[in-house]
Amino acid sequence: MVDAVLVVAIALLVGAIVGAAVPMVPSGLLSLAGLVVYWVGAGAAELSALTFAVLVFIAVVTALVEFFGGSIAARAGGASWLTTAVAAVVGLLLMVVTGPLGLLAGLFGTVFALEFVRKGELEGSARSAVYTTVGTLASTAVQVLLTASILLGFVVAVFLL
Repeated sequence: MVDAVLVVAIALLVGAIVGAAVPMVPSGLLSLAGLVVYWVGAGAAELSALTFAVLVFIAVVTALVEFFGGSIAARAGGASWLTTAVAAVVGLLLMVVTGPLGLLAGLFGTVFALEFVRKGELEGSARSAVYTTVGTLASTAVQVLLTASILLGFVVAVFLL
């Protein structure tokens, strides 16, 4: 039984890494699910409580980065909360139709247009749009690194410790 649980847990952790690069796949939550599946299925004795807690913390941070990374970047670039929310909706809708490039184009275009209407500043609008787009890409890179570190930490803890 433990072998099947281990396979499912590793599959979820690997899926989280892949999901980090694919929009709309909750990588942090997949990592968390993999950890919980193993913790519950294999028994707490297989993975120390400290290791489990650290990996769960990283998974929660990954989920937070996933859900709020783009918004934080937009705010850092000077965009309003309304602009950020509208850009997220437009980006998601365009992603469904055109894929990840639609997401990025939707984010950039919406933030630029709404901030230009709001402030009337070409440079400030462009800065906000660039911050949002780069922040979204950086958020994806951070998610990949965090989910990979969760998998690596899990494998080391289960097989080498």
